[in-house]
Amino acid sequence: MIRHIVMFKLKDVNGKTEYENAVEAKERFENVIANVKVMKKGELVINSKDADQTNYTISLICDFDSIEDLNAYQVHPAHVEFGKFIGTVKETRACIDFEF
Repeated sequence: MIRHIVMFKLKDVNGKTEYENAVEAKERFENVIANVKVMKKGELVINSKDADQTNYTISLICDFDSIEDLNAYQVHPAHVEFGKFIGTVKETRACIDFEF
């Protein structure tokens, strides 16, 4: 199994706050979860409003059977569309993919 964890620091942009953009990202990621069948489990979590605000804003946590499935996810149209949105609201990104 491969776990794919991506963290994004979002910004205030497009007339929305960082938190509002996080909520929209969470809603949009539901489409990815619903449509990317090679993803065994997917979740988008939002940093607590009470946590250190220098933390990353959101994290994607996704599980795949193989690295090939992860690679298929990367080019899936639902993920590509989600990525276009994230590209407009992200400040920074960090990622790790590991076997478990």
